[in-house]
Amino acid sequence: MGHGETVLLVEDEKAVLETTHAMLEGLDYKVITSCLPGEALHLVQEFSGEIHLLLTDMVMPEMNGRELAEQITMIRPRMNYLFMSGYTADVITTSDLSKRGIPFIQKPFSMLDLATKITEALDL
Repeated sequence: MGHGETVLLVEDEKAVLETTHAMLEGLDYKVITSCLPGEALHLVQEFSGEIHLLLTDMVMPEMNGRELAEQITMIRPRMNYLFMSGYTADVITTSDLSKRGIPFIQKPFSMLDLATKITEALDL
């Protein structure tokens, strides 16, 4: 469970965004949401407090989750991140990402799975 850390949630599917937002709040995280990577970058630049974690979908319009994380890291180098995806394509496989030490959660996920993965990502 969280301790009031702030999570930037970036997800282009409204239903997934709303459900994940509710899960994060239920886990005691403060949540900033965005449905587009460009908007998320703007939020990161404008938000005056600390953002502890970027939780982002891998496949989105404008840019993918890795590209978004790279751009955010230039602005906030200490921010941790956790990628999520519902795709099972070869490029986005849990084993590939975990071998490279990239925090990843496969959609759909439970609240318990999300809590575990976020704790792991914040401890990196």
